[in-house]
Amino acid sequence: MKISCLQMNMELGEPNRNFAHAKQLILEAVKEKTDVLVLPETWNTGFFPKDNIAEISCNNGAEVKEQIGELAREYGVNIVAGSVSNKRENRVYNTAFVFNRKGECVAEYDKTHLFTPLGEDKYYTAGDRLCCFELEGVKCGIIICYDLRFPELVRTLALSKIDMLFVVSQWPTARTFHLRTLTLARAIENQMFVVCCNSCGRALDTVFGGNSAIINPLGETLAFAGEREEIISAECDISILNEIRANMPVFRDRRQELYNL
Repeated sequence: MKISCLQMNMELGEPNRNFAHAKQLILEAVKEKTDVLVLPETWNTGFFPKDNIAEISCNNGAEVKEQIGELAREYGVNIVAGSVSNKRENRVYNTAFVFNRKGECVAEYDKTHLFTPLGEDKYYTAGDRLCCFELEGVKCGIIICYDLRFPELVRTLALSKIDMLFVVSQWPTARTFHLRTLTLARAIENQMFVVCCNSCGRALDTVFGGNSAIINPLGETLAFAGEREEIISAECDISILNEIRANMPVFRDRRQELYNL
């Protein structure tokens, strides 16, 4: 399965421009004949304009489904459409959408851990469920940015027997070492592929760090981005998972009766 991360630089509070730019990047990426395209977190609004976030958010994902879903159908490509600021029932959520090659929305996930240091919890509503789905017969899960710091969340997805984890984020330059370390750890400890698509550029005083990466279950980085806008791609050989898990049977050897989560 060939995966491409679209490490996007977006404009804060400019959804029309960001939709147009996301489409440009998608059209560029499909030339590589990839199987799955991945966008970063809140690419429609940036992270995040506090004054008018509800006004400029998507309406129950309608714009994403119409525009990005249509591109998935037209070009026959799966799209993990990052996440968007998304208004639903008079609340704003940080919602990820996933489309298959037919343009069908096969998964939606509301970010469950909101980043309280920047007040995300004051403007967004937290989700209350995890998300698994299939692409090309591969069982996948998705988390959003700050979620990565909660290993019990990813382990719960791993126990659902996912083989690939998508991480969509707007992680700042100041903490890219954490991003690299945590994505490697989640891949190794859960014996899964981890695909991290981060943003880049600046929003007000925050500079976002790029460093998107595609990592295999051994912790080997198959593709890695710098700090500027770019598209990275890698082939993920799902067939290696059985041998890795057989040689290092951590899930068989778990002592669940000792764990208090």
